[in-house]
Amino acid sequence: MAINLSKGQKIDLTKSNPGLSKITVGLGWDTNKYDGGKDFDLDCSVFLADANGRVTKESNFIFFNNRQNENGSVVHTGDNRTGEGDGDDEQIQIDLAGVPADVEKIAFSITIYEAEQRNQNFGQVSRSYVRILNEVNKEELIRFDLGEDFSIETGVVVGELYRHAGEWKFNAIGSGYKDGLAGLTRDYGLQ
Repeated sequence: MAINLSKGQKIDLTKSNPGLSKITVGLGWDTNKYDGGKDFDLDCSVFLADANGRVTKESNFIFFNNRQNENGSVVHTGDNRTGEGDGDDEQIQIDLAGVPADVEKIAFSITIYEAEQRNQNFGQVSRSYVRILNEVNKEELIRFDLGEDFSIETGVVVGELYRHAGEWKFNAIGSGYKDGLAGLTRDYGLQ
């Protein structure tokens, strides 16, 4: 049975699930009624950061145009341009045992594609969540529902996996960005 997290809550992932190595991180969202005439396209991006919270090489920035890191331990399964339907809109598959040793954090974000041009923001997005599943048996282990706390933001860091004492933990972050993907890439050390 999945553990539901609140914003700011941290939880152990691998210590309480011995032998867990392959996981799927599912992200989902819906959009509210919007009469602007433009489609919404939300995207998941993943930042593989070092101990200082910096992405040290471009291959450690995973998104729809760079769908995996160098050794294939983190793989984006593809871009969903409509977000329609139930269930996860985008997924990331991770082999925790294969994540390079210099990667201390794996941060997951959702951004709105061309948000400024389309006059869109997270105030128009509802039912956003991130969940972690055991890839072997598809059991949902952790779920974090972001809630409706956003208004002008165009990007959100939903959560991060991080190493602590040889184990992987999850931090439910839910932090919004007004400058979307540009702000996120800047803060993680990318240009």
